[in-house]
Amino acid sequence: MSKLTHLDESGSAHMVDVGAKAVTRRTAIAGARVSMLPATLKLVQEGSHKKGDVLAVARVAGIQAAKKCPDLIPLCHPLMLSSVDLSFELDAAASQILIEACCRVEGKTGVEMEALTAATVAALTIYDMCKAVDRGMEITGVGLLEKQGGKSGLWRRGDQA
Repeated sequence: MSKLTHLDESGSAHMVDVGAKAVTRRTAIAGARVSMLPATLKLVQEGSHKKGDVLAVARVAGIQAAKKCPDLIPLCHPLMLSSVDLSFELDAAASQILIEACCRVEGKTGVEMEALTAATVAALTIYDMCKAVDRGMEITGVGLLEKQGGKSGLWRRGDQA
């Protein structure tokens, strides 16, 4: 079994030393889901929400969150992100907004935390903008969908044995 990399032999937290790792192109894709009332989804879809374009604001919030990841999560390395992309799929049948955040970097450590942070903050932003009309919204399904690059190569959710 693998050991936790952010704990030393005595169990104290520390930032992992990535100095000896190779610089590679690294990508991570994370997802989240916001469930809401059909009427709330319709407001978002039509762009008729009185606070403005919910998805545009959520996209900007997700990008900002990825860039602020080391300020929010104590042991994350500051990264020079090469790109952060967020996409939204409106699922009327399930009354949900599906969020995907994709982060890329040329670096010595992965961008999983940045992608997860981007997807989560985008979901929180959707909740914040729509809570006046639907306090029962629920954020679920936050998780890493795919990562590639580095020594471990490609990993996709569902590929685990």
